[in-house]
Amino acid sequence: MDARIDRLRSLIKDVPGFPKPEIVFKDITPLLGDARGLATAIELLAEPYRGRVTAVVGMESRGFIFGAPVACALGVGFVPVRKPGKLPRATVSAEYSLEYGTDCLEMHEDAVGRDDRVLVVDDLLATGGTAEAAVRLVHSRGAQIVGASFVIELEFLCGREKLQGLEVRALLQY
Repeated sequence: MDARIDRLRSLIKDVPGFPKPEIVFKDITPLLGDARGLATAIELLAEPYRGRVTAVVGMESRGFIFGAPVACALGVGFVPVRKPGKLPRATVSAEYSLEYGTDCLEMHEDAVGRDDRVLVVDDLLATGGTAEAAVRLVHSRGAQIVGASFVIELEFLCGREKLQGLEVRALLQY
C-alpha cells in the first residue's frame, strides 16, 4: 500500500497563502484530474469497509466527490448531507461550530434508519466539526456509525478528538 499512498501524496499540491496568508492549502484537484489516482483513492477509502456498511454519508460538497463512488464500490446507497435549504423533503439538522460562529448541515429524515450501518466520507478532516455534525445526524435517526474515512487529515487541528469512539481513517496525514 505504501506505493499507492506515495502516489496519492504526489498528487496533492500545496498552495501557500490560500485562502489566507498563514494557510497552506492542500489542493486535491490534481488528484481528481488523475483517473488512476482518483480510482486508487476510492479503492483505499472503500477497502476496509467491504461488507460492513449499508450506506455512505458524504458532506457537501467534496464529500460528494468521494462518497458517491465509495458507495458504488461498496454496493450501497449514498446519502447527501447538505447546507440548509438544499434538500427538497423533510430534514433533520445539526449545528456545528466554526472558527467564528456556527454552521448547519441537513439530511433527509428518512435517509437512514435503525438497521443501517453507516460510513461517513469526506475529503478532509480538519477541526472535525463537519464530520461530528454528520455523525450526530446519523445517530439522530438511530443508525450506527461504522467509521469515518477521509482522503486527508490535518493532524495539527485535532479533528479526531471530536470523533472519539469511532473508527477514523485517513489516507494521508499532514
